[in-house]
Order: sequence, then structure tokens, then C-alpha cells
Amino acid sequence: MSKVFKLGIAKNSNQEIQEVDKIEILSGKGIIGDRHFQEDNEAKNQITLIESENIDYFNNKFNIQILYTDFRRNIITKGIKLNELINKQLMIGETKIMGKELCRPCKHLQEMLNHKEIIKEFIQKGGLRCEILVSGIIKVGDEIKTT
Repeated sequence: MSKVFKLGIAKNSNQEIQEVDKIEILSGKGIIGDRHFQEDNEAKNQITLIESENIDYFNNKFNIQILYTDFRRNIITKGIKLNELINKQLMIGETKIMGKELCRPCKHLQEMLNHKEIIKEFIQKGGLRCEILVSGIIKVGDEIKTT
């Protein structure tokens, strides 16, 4: 079963991501309380996901322990391949989102995590940018289903 493993938000762009138990998402706007929330938000900026398995692989490969939320995505997943979900709809709890594009690792993230291999290691593994189609609450442990 694919599920929500962890959730994170930050009020401001350069602020540390805070792990939370649930988030409220609004269609066309984003996550309430998150740095990217705004009226008429661009589809790809509303919510982001990343696979916990990719973070685990990176941490094991380099024998480090970077926190899941330090990768600055809103939803950390378990048991789902995100790269296959561009232009596909996902049900997460009572909400619905659509995969729009892959997240590319950036120099800013590499500098924040102080690890020179971030960009190289997270190409095609950096997560998924999504549009919110149906508003609602997402909680840690919610099942993720493709529709």
C-alpha cells in the first residue's frame, strides 16, 4: 500500500520545514500555512511530493542522516513511484491532486544540506510537483491511490 509517510510545511521560503501530522490543502491555492500558498497559484507550485525510498538510498549511500523534511517537499511518500505520475490523478485521503512535473534538485538545496552530491543523486529522484484538484485534509498514514 502506498501511503503518506511524513508531512512538512514552512511559513517562509528560507525557513526550516516543520514536520506536521496533517495539512489542509485548497484547490488552486496550495497548503494553508505553507510558503507557496497564494491565490491563483501556478499548478506546479501548489504541493510537492518525494519518495522516502530515494532519501533512504541517499543517506545509506553516503552514510549520513539527512532528515526527510530537509529535502523541502511537502509530502514524503512510501511505496509509490512518483516519476510515473505526471498527468495522472492521485487520491490522498479525501483529496485529489494531479502530477504536473518532476522536481529538479537545485543548487540552493545542495547548499542548504551542505552535500555536494545532491544535484547529481536526485536527478529524476527529486519528487513531483502537483496541482490540487480537490481540497481537504491530508494526514500522515493516508493511503495514496492512482485514479
